[in-house]
Amino acid sequence: MKPAPALLIQQLTAKARATAHARSSACPCGAATLADRPDGIVVRHADTVAKAHPEGTDPAELTTRLTLATQNPGILLPPLGPTPADLHGRLVTFWPYGTPVDPDTPDAAPWEAAATLLARLHRTPAPPMTPTMRGPAKAAHAIARLRDAGPHPAALPVLRAWDTLPAWARAEAPMPQTGTLCHGDLHLGQLVRHPAPEGSWLLIDVDDLGVGVPAWDLARPAAWYAGGLLPPGQWARFLAAYRAEGGPAVPADGDPWPALDVPARALTVQTAARAVAKAVAAGRALDEVEQSVVDACDRMATVPPQLAQEHAK
Repeated sequence: MKPAPALLIQQLTAKARATAHARSSACPCGAATLADRPDGIVVRHADTVAKAHPEGTDPAELTTRLTLATQNPGILLPPLGPTPADLHGRLVTFWPYGTPVDPDTPDAAPWEAAATLLARLHRTPAPPMTPTMRGPAKAAHAIARLRDAGPHPAALPVLRAWDTLPAWARAEAPMPQTGTLCHGDLHLGQLVRHPAPEGSWLLIDVDDLGVGVPAWDLARPAAWYAGGLLPPGQWARFLAAYRAEGGPAVPADGDPWPALDVPARALTVQTAARAVAKAVAAGRALDEVEQSVVDACDRMATVPPQLAQEHAK
């Protein structure tokens, strides 16, 4: 029998406390639940973070991803241990605490650091048997949640936009590139400073790490920029930093949109699908930002992906 979510959090917190106390005899004993979602429960005790990974996580693949984080400490936050533990059938990993991005200071968002880390990750050789990057699979999961959520007027444009994407972006066919090491779910919540509070920026969350299309890692900021949610100056800084570090996802100069178009569309659809599903579950209307993403899907459905670069900013 699965434990109730509250019991799982309680026991995960106990694991984090035991790990923290084993690391230091001077533990200040501060504790908090950092995330409680179906795709992961994260709790903190002092300078130790414990994460219960999603149900059904493959232990061999997660171990490989932990190894990659351990071997690339200047890019990815290394875990405290090389293998996951088991807690009521959920795989659990332990990490040092890092200072996250401050959501209240968007102008100070570390876009250049994020781009530099991505470029370094993309240039890191992927060892044999590295799992596939899970970005398209997460987008497909968001669409499945939307279909399961029930009827909503905004679902139709989102599904129409989804249907215009190539099969690989819908996780229905292999990706066209599978030799580049990718993060798989890049957003600002995936960066922390370590050692806290003022250490170097590092990428966190290895659940989707793997080989695949590197443009997927640039797709969320690209989609935000194309949709007017990310100021042009911040997008320009992000793209320039990625290119300066030799990132292979886009050409070294010239128009980046032929490479970014399909992944950016896929991330827009994923974002819209999640927003609509949450709105249905909560019985509420879409907010302004959510509606703008759905509107972007409506526009996308009328322009095939292969023509989109003619209309890109």
